[in-house]
Amino acid sequence: MPATTIHFVRHGKVENPDQLLYERLPGFHLSGSGVRMAQATAQYIAQDPQLSTVTAVYSSPLERTRETAGEILTQLNARRAQRGQEPLQLVTDDRLIEARNEFRGTRIGHGDGALWKHHNLKLVSNLWKPSWGETYAQIAQRMGDFADEKIRQYVGQQIIVVSHESPIWSYRHLLETGRPEHNMIMRHTALASVTSITYDPETGRMLSIAYADPAANVE
Repeated sequence: MPATTIHFVRHGKVENPDQLLYERLPGFHLSGSGVRMAQATAQYIAQDPQLSTVTAVYSSPLERTRETAGEILTQLNARRAQRGQEPLQLVTDDRLIEARNEFRGTRIGHGDGALWKHHNLKLVSNLWKPSWGETYAQIAQRMGDFADEKIRQYVGQQIIVVSHESPIWSYRHLLETGRPEHNMIMRHTALASVTSITYDPETGRMLSIAYADPAANVE
């Protein structure tokens, strides 16, 4: 049975002058740099003979992921038009959303950051769980549920899924190590990067993982 590949794309850089942890809050859009990142990744996808044959594009419902997916669709559909194919439409799925975090809307850096407030110390008691919100196991579970569904829906095909750093890495780490818990400092999911996971659609087993960072040099 032909393999299925899901290309997990992280959104581009977000406009965030106050350096807030925006989590799932509305109103956080791509910055100018973020748009250019999304466009670079879109070009990478549309110009690749294999990637440009994807048959569906999904994203988290948040603005930054939908905007990144929009840039991908613009270039991908232009390529499809050249082939005489119908344009693809974006489909959102709540399972792809950013991880829930109790620090949402605050600054968590040094100085006056919320991370250093005494009443918040209980939220960072376990860096591996993590104790400040949705656990890595919960995140990986919903991403895995989505992937298992799409692996069988798109047998022998490729799809694009635009999501966020923590969901993509937690799920990837689970597939590679058997556990979703990880050190967040060691994540390898750059802005607008592409993590491509290929599966056996009959068993759902991962066959391979590839990674690309088309927007690495975008400023």
